[in-house]
Order: sequence, then C-alpha cells, then structure tokens
Amino acid sequence: MPPSLVTATPPWMRKWLIAAGIYNLLWGALTVLRPMWLFDLASIEPPNYPFIWQCVGMIVGVYGVGYLAAAADPVRHWPIVLVGFLGKIFGPIGYADGVFRGEVPAGFGITIPTNDLIWWIPFALILVHAWRCHHSKSAPGTRPGSPGTIGSPSEAVAR
Repeated sequence: MPPSLVTATPPWMRKWLIAAGIYNLLWGALTVLRPMWLFDLASIEPPNYPFIWQCVGMIVGVYGVGYLAAAADPVRHWPIVLVGFLGKIFGPIGYADGVFRGEVPAGFGITIPTNDLIWWIPFALILVHAWRCHHSKSAPGTRPGSPGTIGSPSEAVAR
C-alpha cells in the first residue's frame, strides 16, 4: 500500500472516538449521579452499596476522556483504543459467564449492545489501521522506535 493510504487517518475514526467519548462521559455521569438507574431499567434488585456502582460510572467516564484524547490522533494513541476495545470484549464475556453461573440476572445485559457491541468493529478497524501505520516500512515516524512515536528513543530523551 502506498504510504499516503497507510498513514492517513480517515475522518470516520475520529468521529467514532468522539462519539465513544461523549457516550462514555454521559453514561458515566448518569451512573455517578443516579447509580440505581440501570437496576430500575432492568427491574433488578439494586445493590446494597450504590457507591460501588458509582465507581463503575466514574471509570466509564474516565474512558470517555481517553477516547476524546485518542480522537485527536488515533494512530498515535492506539493504546487507549486497545484498552477500551479489550474492555468492550471482556465485559460481555464476564456478563455471559455471570449469567451462565446464575450470578447475574439476564436483564443486566440491557446495555451491552450500546456499551460494547456497537464499538467492536470501529475500534477493531482503528487498531488495524494503527498497526498498519506502525508497521509500514515506507512511512517515516510511524514505525515503533522511529522519531515521534510512543516508545521511541526521542521520547525517552524528552523524559
């Protein structure tokens, strides 16, 4: 692939990360401010310690900040996208395991489509694009160890 095709970040990647950031900030804020909303929506017995669920909301909101930061340069900030992608994969796996074991009511998965599933393809495509950019032999500044990339010698000197 010519370098310009490998290194150019399509605008849709930034838009998806901005959407993910806004979504996570809103979901997180709602959960911090009204920790029982999901339990009410799913008609599930609320937890005895809502502050634990508020911590989940805070973590989700922090991911939103990360996605907004990554939207500025998805290729450079691919580790943020990777961490989010892994969470969006492992969250539903943990949910399914909990349902299988009878520890989590099935209704608790009501937000899995919007919290996790819709982000799988865009995040995966962003990661594939970043991988291609970082492994393109003809694109300066995009290979691991080259100036301007995370973990490069120039970055170590800057610290």
